[in-house]
Amino acid sequence: MFFTRKGDKGTTTTYGCDQKMSKSSAVAEALGSLDEINSYLGLAKVDSKNKGYKILAITKTFEQIVHEIQQNLFIVQAEVAGFSMHIDSQKVTDTEKIIEVIESELPPIKTFFISGGSELAALFDTARTIARRAERRVVAVSEEGKVKLGDHSLAYMNRLSSLLYALARYSNHVAGVSEEAPAYK
Repeated sequence: MFFTRKGDKGTTTTYGCDQKMSKSSAVAEALGSLDEINSYLGLAKVDSKNKGYKILAITKTFEQIVHEIQQNLFIVQAEVAGFSMHIDSQKVTDTEKIIEVIESELPPIKTFFISGGSELAALFDTARTIARRAERRVVAVSEEGKVKLGDHSLAYMNRLSSLLYALARYSNHVAGVSEEAPAYK
């Protein structure tokens, strides 16, 4: 059933937990933000699949990378919801390797860039900003002591926005679209 009526008074529970919380609570906000970035990445994954872009040095398609990110975000969501799942250090290291490979193939960053260029780059740029919001929400519930995170989850959330920025830049690069710096005029 798609509805239960249990949240009609503004409360919710996390899967496997009987404790009710307000839908406006910090934990519900963190979970919602994680769900939002995961869902939005679905758009980037579909567009990536249609384009067939790959990062040859790591033999992965953009679609595969985005799918792995989505899987990892489910781990962070479970963790925020109180389950004993955690992002391990290897997931942070794997993310860093992808960023480093992309960075080695692009011109160095000397300025900010205006989002857009290619459609896929715009999707990744938007995903990056949503990921940053989700990161802020997860940091908040961690700092408030509302959830106990593993040792690497915050590092993963921080790297995620860097990875999405790298994918945005690389999307423009493979599409032959030049990045545009802001004019500040």
